[in-house]
Amino acid sequence: MTKTTATEMKNHFGQYLEGAISEPVIIEKSGRSVVVMLSIKEYERLVALDDAHWAQKALKAEKAGYIGQKESSKFLRSK
Repeated sequence: MTKTTATEMKNHFGQYLEGAISEPVIIEKSGRSVVVMLSIKEYERLVALDDAHWAQKALKAEKAGYIGQKESSKFLRSK
């Protein structure tokens, strides 16, 4: 991973933008890491992993007795 300061990022944005295509770029401000710039491909991969994680959690909850969205909505409307 590449690390740079916010000032350096501002001064050489194009260079870091190109670099972020192949590896994440950590941007620091006042000595702290505050932002990570990454490629859209990597972002989409992370989103897909997150979606899969929560889909598994939902399936597990339904198997454990969660009644699901349709049933929950129907129950709430009946009250």
